[in-house]
Amino acid sequence: MEEEIDLVGKAFADHYNHVFDNDRPALSALYKPSSMLTFEGHKIQGVEDITAKLTSLPFDKCRHVISTVDSQPSTFTGGIVVFVSGSLQLAGEEPPLRYSQMFHLVSILEGNFFVQNEIFRLNIE
Repeated sequence: MEEEIDLVGKAFADHYNHVFDNDRPALSALYKPSSMLTFEGHKIQGVEDITAKLTSLPFDKCRHVISTVDSQPSTFTGGIVVFVSGSLQLAGEEPPLRYSQMFHLVSILEGNFFVQNEIFRLNIE
């Protein structure tokens, strides 16, 4: 069970970052009306508002590099909490920005999840 949760958490983090880096508007498929994002301390709820925030970020090109992914089962049946740390390389910017991100994934169907909660923070020193 623990290995399966770790595999799902890693696969989700890889998928999320690939979509974010290559087709940010498509992230809307990962959220529901009840979803909430806290982005650098600002709380945003719902598919449209979350997608608007993520697509309005002031950069077009970026590349996520994951350092760690830690996953745990949640109290929601089949839910998973995923904590990601890594760096974000923006086009023309040096050095990469360190970040931490948490996802609370809720199972819709076997093997399918949506993001109920997400928290993102840059780790600026």
